[in-house]
Amino acid sequence: MTEPMSPPAAPRLASVDAYRGFVMLLMMAEVMDFSGVARAVPESGFWRFLGWNQSHAEWVGCSLHDLIQPSFSFLVGVALPFSLASRAQQGQSAAGMTVRTLRRALVLILLGVFLRSIGRTQTEWTFEDTLTQIGLGYPLLFLCGFLPARRQWLAFGFVVVGYWAAWALYPLPGPGFDYAAVNVPAGWTHHADGFAAHWNMNANLGAAFDRWFMNLFPRATPYAGNHGGYLTLSFIPTLGTMLLGLVAGGWLRQPLPDRERLRRMLLAGAACAAAGLLLHGLGLCPIVKRIWTPAWTLFSGGLCFFLLAAFYAVIDVRGWCRWAFPLIVIGCNSITAYCLAHLLERFVAESLQIHFGAGLFAAFGVAYVPLCRGALVLGVFWLILFWMYRRRLFLKV
Repeated sequence: MTEPMSPPAAPRLASVDAYRGFVMLLMMAEVMDFSGVARAVPESGFWRFLGWNQSHAEWVGCSLHDLIQPSFSFLVGVALPFSLASRAQQGQSAAGMTVRTLRRALVLILLGVFLRSIGRTQTEWTFEDTLTQIGLGYPLLFLCGFLPARRQWLAFGFVVVGYWAAWALYPLPGPGFDYAAVNVPAGWTHHADGFAAHWNMNANLGAAFDRWFMNLFPRATPYAGNHGGYLTLSFIPTLGTMLLGLVAGGWLRQPLPDRERLRRMLLAGAACAAAGLLLHGLGLCPIVKRIWTPAWTLFSGGLCFFLLAAFYAVIDVRGWCRWAFPLIVIGCNSITAYCLAHLLERFVAESLQIHFGAGLFAAFGVAYVPLCRGALVLGVFWLILFWMYRRRLFLKV
């Protein structure tokens, strides 16, 4: 028996928009290039710390930057119960909702392909972009949105356990496996031994699938493996992350006391994070964001629960929301922010230099040129989003 879809839509939660804005700010702030500053002032531990957290872990592990994609995916799930309630209140039929969902999924997939093709000589048919991964799993998420919470948890368990089992059953690479032939960087030091080798870079089930699937599309050269290890099939565990968000969104829509909502989110976060760490510690599955291992799905999903709980407690429970306004401006137009970061960084930086001179970026010294340039570009991005916010212009897919 499914839960009814007809309850009145709850008011928009500022905490969700702020959390989404925080995530997009982390992504857009790449233009500030903390790693470049760290290289210019190698004696500074402060800039090394910031640079590390603005970079992806090379393989195993988790930096702050690694939480951008799982948080964005998690928040897609959080928003779905509110979206379904709103559409039902508008009188949309199930068929109409399904068509809209499929259209949205297709747009997300193609937008991701478009953004990955910028600067290429032909369409870059690749499916590891955040938007593409969300689009591939979104129709299944939509179907799960009609299930009661218990079945959503069961769907999550099926995704995580089934994906883990499929990889665990795939044969390990032999002792003579040619990693160079599948685009693993020379001198790669992150290969695991034993059972965890099932998740080695480009020598796994997902990479084998891509060596078949990616070569179905027109390519300048045959596809052998992704240089970063990223995979098309990661959309399956990404669906798991979105399902966790779907559960959280259901709790936010239910008429529960604030204390109970927070208790559930914190317990779910602790359980998921601990399960991910346990899988990693026992050697059953490493925590690797690049290939979205089941351990990563659990661990990062737990951290997403914690972050949502923190934003909800501070903004919607305590009512401390003025500080979050800059984040809300970004979060209300997350697709626009995503496209700005991918399309206009160079244009804005060059325009600033043309009109104000290169000296503007060197105001605090040569070492801080990347930081100053990026901060100004980021400021322009925010002003564009603020202008859209003031005029109620929200780009939706």
